[in-house]
Amino acid sequence: MSKHNEDNSSQGTPAFGAVMDIEKPKHFGSSAKRLINYFSPFKFHLIAVLVMVILSTAFTVAAPEILGKVTTELYKWVSTGKLNWTYVLYILKWLTVIYVLSQLFQFLQSFIMAKITSRTIYNMRNDVDRKINKLPLKYLDSKTHGEILSRVTNDIETINSTMQQSFTQIITSIATVIGILLMMFSINLWMSLIAIIVIPLSMIASLTVIKGSQKYFTEQQKAIGEINGHIEEMYTGHNIVKIFNYEEKAKEKFTTINKDIYENAWRAEFFSGTMMPIVTFFGNVGYALIAVLGCIFVVQGKIQVGQIQAFIQYMKQFMQPLTTISNMVGTLQSTIAAAERVFEILDEKEEVPDLETAVEIEKTKGNVSLKNVKFGYSKDEPIINNLNIEVKSGQTVAIVGPTGAGKTTLINLLMRFYEVDGGSIKIDGIDIKDMKRDNLHTIFGMVLQDTWLFNGTIEENLAYGREGATHTEVVAAAKTAYAHHFIKTLPEGYNMVINEEASNISQGQKQLLTIARAIITDPRILILDEATSSVDTRTEVLIQKAMDELLKGRTSFVIAHRLSTIRDADVILVMNNGDVIEQGSHDELMKQGGFYYNLYNSQFEITDVVA
Repeated sequence: MSKHNEDNSSQGTPAFGAVMDIEKPKHFGSSAKRLINYFSPFKFHLIAVLVMVILSTAFTVAAPEILGKVTTELYKWVSTGKLNWTYVLYILKWLTVIYVLSQLFQFLQSFIMAKITSRTIYNMRNDVDRKINKLPLKYLDSKTHGEILSRVTNDIETINSTMQQSFTQIITSIATVIGILLMMFSINLWMSLIAIIVIPLSMIASLTVIKGSQKYFTEQQKAIGEINGHIEEMYTGHNIVKIFNYEEKAKEKFTTINKDIYENAWRAEFFSGTMMPIVTFFGNVGYALIAVLGCIFVVQGKIQVGQIQAFIQYMKQFMQPLTTISNMVGTLQSTIAAAERVFEILDEKEEVPDLETAVEIEKTKGNVSLKNVKFGYSKDEPIINNLNIEVKSGQTVAIVGPTGAGKTTLINLLMRFYEVDGGSIKIDGIDIKDMKRDNLHTIFGMVLQDTWLFNGTIEENLAYGREGATHTEVVAAAKTAYAHHFIKTLPEGYNMVINEEASNISQGQKQLLTIARAIITDPRILILDEATSSVDTRTEVLIQKAMDELLKGRTSFVIAHRLSTIRDADVILVMNNGDVIEQGSHDELMKQGGFYYNLYNSQFEITDVVA
């Protein structure tokens, strides 16, 4: 069974957060410091947020003590029958002002923090985008598209949500804990000591339950991932399951995994369910002790009745920030881990920059020379050992050979997607290392077997080849590529929008559009990867005609899979194990009776066998 991502959305626990596997950063301290540095341009704004958090918390913490004065006054009214309404209204008025100010400061801190975070994430996205544009193809080839996308989108969004929400929550929680402790000790020392003893006992009991239940939650999530993968495989491969009579085995496997989920789920839920009674028990014990002790102190005249009410309220509030801080520890670890993945991209080695003396070729003749070229994707495993090729302007050069011979590698080196380890590649006598990379890319045009079109109109896709291309130029390129006719038959013609998957046009139509896009760039040197293997015969003829138009008067490198399509090439390079082992025209190579001869004939033998 293939490995699938497991759902991490574990069941929540009542007191101290959800029990789940938390991805931990490799270097928490250095990564956290680097993340904080992103906020350095906004240090004065952060100081303002900190001040507002402290003020908002101070007003919130002061409220129960002030409300306790009202309770004390009402108690006197019950005891003596006299009520000082002026004093009560005065307290309530100030209490209202305190609540309003607390909410106002909370709103302002949230507003400023949102601005800071949004701008910081904006800067981070820009940094990543600039970095990706500077990364060599070697890095992009070594990572899956999904992995890079995840870092650019999911990881940055994780940082965004945490910094926007959790940052102020942590500061508020710490300030609240400190404020409540100060208020509790200001009311009574002995009552505060009881609270300090009871609350940690409650936390220790809760953490013990969490530790005991964690393994069951982990196993439950692992089993859920397995059952999801099993169901997906069984349904997507339903026909294969039927053909090979795998139904009973599939049912048995489902039952086994489902039973595993059940066993772990009820144990996890049982442990989770015991947490609230434990917390409530310790809380009630604490309230009872404080109530009894508080009544004794009231009788002794050491505190007032309203202060008992305020103290109990403080004790209830005390648990909330501790719970928040406990939950945020896991969130912060995941956030720093996400930041590390983003920083890994930013720390990647960039492609070799252009030399300060780099030149631009305004008019390219199209002569290409490769001398003693050596290259390997890793230094220990060279792919190309000593490659020598001379291509004259206007020649069509076909590159053939078995899989892994080095055909695509050669193209990557010509485009300078990879740097050669030795030797030189020259265009019109100028080493490509001495040319500006942007200028080099304008010299080449590429039509690959794997077509790429973006979500936009057909005209926008064709004009992508050259900035500022007019509608007339676009239509002319489409006509040359034999694409104009089918474009006019489409809904809205050149204004038809190609969807994100480019699934609303056929494979052959995609290929004709990519040829038209190459034509509009008017490149001097062309790189063609045979693109007719997955289209019908009629479309193949059209594509071949379009390519013939594209090749006229241009130097071209054609990676050939069907050897029958390159019989008219000026030069055929036969590659194997990274070297050109044979070189010449089709007739010359056939007369030699060597590697190309055997390769050419083997295709017809395979065709005969298939037929």
